Amino acid sequence: METYLGIDVGSVTTKLAVLDGNDELVTYIYLPTQGKPIEMVQQCLKQIKPQLPEDVNIRGVATTGSARYLAGVIVGADLVKNEITSHAVATLQYVPQVQTIIEIGGQDSKIIIVRDGVVTDFGMNTVCAAGTGSFLDHQALRLNMSIEEFARRALDSNTPVRIAGRCTVFAESDMVHKQQMGHRIEDIIYGLCQALVRNYLNNVGLGKEIKPPIVFQGGVAFNQGIVKALQEELGTEVIVLPHHEVMGAIGAALLVHEGMAGSNNGSQFKGFGVSEVKYHTSSFECKACPNHCEIAQLSVGGQALARWGGRCDLWEGSPTS
Repeated sequence: METYLGIDVGSVTTKLAVLDGNDELVTYIYLPTQGKPIEMVQQCLKQIKPQLPEDVNIRGVATTGSARYLAGVIVGADLVKNEITSHAVATLQYVPQVQTIIEIGGQDSKIIIVRDGVVTDFGMNTVCAAGTGSFLDHQALRLNMSIEEFARRALDSNTPVRIAGRCTVFAESDMVHKQQMGHRIEDIIYGLCQALVRNYLNNVGLGKEIKPPIVFQGGVAFNQGIVKALQEELGTEVIVLPHHEVMGAIGAALLVHEGMAGSNNGSQFKGFGVSEVKYHTSSFECKACPNHCEIAQLSVGGQALARWGGRCDLWEGSPTS
């Protein structure tokens, strides 16, 4: 059985998706990264192997996400792609007419504008938590409830209160003020959902032509309160696909399938045995120019496997020592 493996390592979650030769999803894994991308990639490989047939042949592997270079070195990736391309390719596979892709993750969010099957514009938010899932997680924790209960109770709101959502600090103080005024928790929660959506559209979506069909993906798409708030704010249907949380990994697998098509070369995949290897990460400052870039290094047994992270390509793909 020939398959293609996509790995999406984000700051909050790590996702693996395996597609067959017909680009059908065979299986996937979705685990929290917990600040340990190497260990979580290894854990995902360990967990996904028993879900695959004995005779499985991994014909290609691609990595994406914020730790894509690190993951690529560990597994022996045939392709390393950015999140914008991966998410766009996956969405187009399921909704070919898509014109706007909204992706909200735990630590960042992005918008991708697609016209006639081609990405024409995009925007990202990586500096403000108020338009991301961590904003909701933090407020749910403050209210002493799970994020699942938070999402469920948001839908019970009839008269949501307006929460200042430009900043997590302001939102929290405004939320406390509204509680002291005696507003229902459900109305405050849905007000927070609306605040996140406003922040997203006024920040990431600013100046973007948001046209339907609109597809919403990422871990935050599990939250029906956010889905409802998005639909109200945009005045149109927002599509949430069945495997919205692993679309980056699916897109990476689709891209490597396309890249390996017609090639007689085998995959560089190092095999599932890499889940047992002890890796060491370190960094050093490059003094080759005034930029003084911080260079990341991955080693095994004292031998450097790869280095990356500079503004130029001095260390990218350089001979290891």
